[in-house]
Amino acid sequence: MKGMLYLCATPIGNLGDISARCLEVFKTVDLIACEDTRRTVQLLNAFGIQKPLTSYHEHNKREKGKYITGLLKEGKNVALVSDAGTPAISDPGEDLVKLCIEEDLEVTSIPGCVAGINALILSGLPTRRFAFEGFLSVNKRHRKEHLESVRKDSHTLIFYEAPHKLVYTLADMLEVFGDRKIALVRELTKIHEEVIRTTLAEAQELYREKSPKGEYVIIIEGARETAEEQWWEHMTVTEHVERYISGGDDPKDAVKKAAKDRNLPKREIYSEYHKLNK
Repeated sequence: MKGMLYLCATPIGNLGDISARCLEVFKTVDLIACEDTRRTVQLLNAFGIQKPLTSYHEHNKREKGKYITGLLKEGKNVALVSDAGTPAISDPGEDLVKLCIEEDLEVTSIPGCVAGINALILSGLPTRRFAFEGFLSVNKRHRKEHLESVRKDSHTLIFYEAPHKLVYTLADMLEVFGDRKIALVRELTKIHEEVIRTTLAEAQELYREKSPKGEYVIIIEGARETAEEQWWEHMTVTEHVERYISGGDDPKDAVKKAAKDRNLPKREIYSEYHKLNK
C-alpha cells in the first residue's frame, strides 16, 4: 500500500492558528519535509512533537522529490510544510505535488493560513474576483514585463514582496498601473500586525522616509473598466480607425488615436490599416 503526502498549512505568525488536524498529522506521519529544519523544529517543540525531518527547498527539490516519492511508494506517510503558511503556494511544494501525480501517489491538504488571502480580506479592496501574482522578479525588465501583463486586469491583484525590494517595486507599479488604491500588509497575526491602506503614490512617498521591515503582501485594486477602454475592444484595427474617421477625424489623426487606445506604435496601426485597405 502506498503512503500519503500531506500538505500541511502552518501558522504565519501566531502559533494558536495551527489546527488540531495538522498536529495529529505531524504525530502520525513517518517524516516531515520542510523548507528550513530549524524553523520546523521550533514549531514541533512548541507542541512537544518529535519527528524525523528532511529539508525540501528550491535548491534540492529534484533529488529530494525523488527521495520523498520513493518513501511514499514504500508505504511511508510524509508531511510537507513551508516555513509559514500553505505549502505549494509560491513554493517548491508545487513541484512535489506534480511529481506525486505523475507517479500516481496520493496527495491531500490540511487547510490553514495563506498570507495572501488573509491580507486580501483585511485590505478593504474587492474580494469577489482576485488574481494571485506571487513574487516579482528581481530583474527590473522582467518585473515590469510581469506588471505590464496584468495592467488591464480588473481583478484585485495580490503580490508578495521582500523589504529590500519594496521601494523599487512600488515605483514600477506606479509607473505601469498609475495611481491606484493599495494595501500593504505585514506581520500578519503577530503582535505588530500592520495594514496600510493608501494609494501607490502615497505608499511610494511613505517609504522614502520609512524603512520597510519584514515580508509584505501587496494588495492592489484592479484596472477600472471605462467606456473609453471598452468600446473598441472587439473591433479590428480597420473598424477602430474608421470609427474615428466617421466621427470627423482625418485618417492621420484616426490612426494616431487608435494607436494610443491600443498602446501600440502608430506605424503598426498605420501599416495594418493600409494593408487591409489597399
